[in-house]
Amino acid sequence: VQLQASGGGLVQLGESLRLSCDGSGRIFSINGMNWYRQAPGKERELVALSTGSIRRYADSVKGRFTISRDSKGSLSLQMNNLKPEDTAVYYCNAVAGDQSYWGQGTLVTVSS
Repeated sequence: VQLQASGGGLVQLGESLRLSCDGSGRIFSINGMNWYRQAPGKERELVALSTGSIRRYADSVKGRFTISRDSKGSLSLQMNNLKPEDTAVYYCNAVAGDQSYWGQGTLVTVSS
C-alpha cells in the first residue's frame, strides 16, 4: 500500500483546509485509514480514525474536523475553524491486517 498526502498549506486563524490522501497498491486489504499529526517538539498523535462506519476524533478537533473515506482508497480531512495549535505535519495512515502504512506527511501552518 502506498499513500500520497496533499493539501497542506499556510492559512489564517479561523480558515479552512482540506487534506487528501490517495492510496494505491493493495487497497483492498485496508481495514482502517486514519489521520495523525505531529507538531514541532511533540509526539505524533491520532487526529481522526475511520474503520468501517466508525469515525472517531481527538477531543481537540471534535466539531471542527471531518474525516471521509471512499472505496477507492482515498481519504480526506476537512478542517474548519483552524487554530494555531493545529499547526503540524499531518500524516495519513492505513492499516491492513497487522501492517501499518504511512504517507509522507503534509505541513499545515495556521497563523494568528
